[in-house]
Amino acid sequence: MRTVHQVSALTGVSVRALQYYDRIGLLHPSRRTEAGYRLYSDWDLETLQQILLFRELDFPLKDIQKMLRSPGFDRDLALSQQIRLLQLRQDRLARLIALARSLQTSGGEKAMDFSAFDTRELDAYVAQAKAAWGDTAAYREYEEKAKDRPQAENARLQGEMMEIFREFGKLRQEDPAGPAAQALVVRLRDYITAHFYTCTGPILLSLGQMYASGGSMTENIDQCGGQGTAAYAAAAIRAFGQNQA
Repeated sequence: MRTVHQVSALTGVSVRALQYYDRIGLLHPSRRTEAGYRLYSDWDLETLQQILLFRELDFPLKDIQKMLRSPGFDRDLALSQQIRLLQLRQDRLARLIALARSLQTSGGEKAMDFSAFDTRELDAYVAQAKAAWGDTAAYREYEEKAKDRPQAENARLQGEMMEIFREFGKLRQEDPAGPAAQALVVRLRDYITAHFYTCTGPILLSLGQMYASGGSMTENIDQCGGQGTAAYAAAAIRAFGQNQA
């Protein structure tokens, strides 16, 4: 765990900005000391990297918040989108440099060519990336439920959900399609629906894929329930989906 000053020194993000991100709900630290000082986990730092990449691409903070909070947010897909957007920007910058150099060598006599200033492809991809995460019924429901919720209550809810994964961890040597594991899937689905957004069948399956996709989410679940817990929970969710089909 790192303090806000350590995170600031590591990332170059000012302490004031980190405090602001916390205040608006964009990036909450995973823990606080008894004195109330912020403590950031590696998972928090991965989220900060996502935020900074989107900021480099000029996404407003409110749009970044929508995407990161989206029930279907997929870290790998988001990174692919960011890479594509950065490539489009790189290509556009290369065209602008080439145009400037040609104007320099031609003494300003080059025919009028404004194609290097065309941002339509980039703008269209930005709109597509935002639409993929932001404007969903599940996200709007999440916003409505979370808008007046105190930070301490958010922490409590997250802790209770991780307790469900701890229960998955206790079962991970058993059949994920068995009654105990399936009862936990129902408990997880109902908990998400009660406190965050309506966890439909497709959303539940998407969450299961995210749990086992690697990265910080998998690591945090495995840290809570033991190695292999995330994969086991994902297998139980897949089995649940097959039973519902």
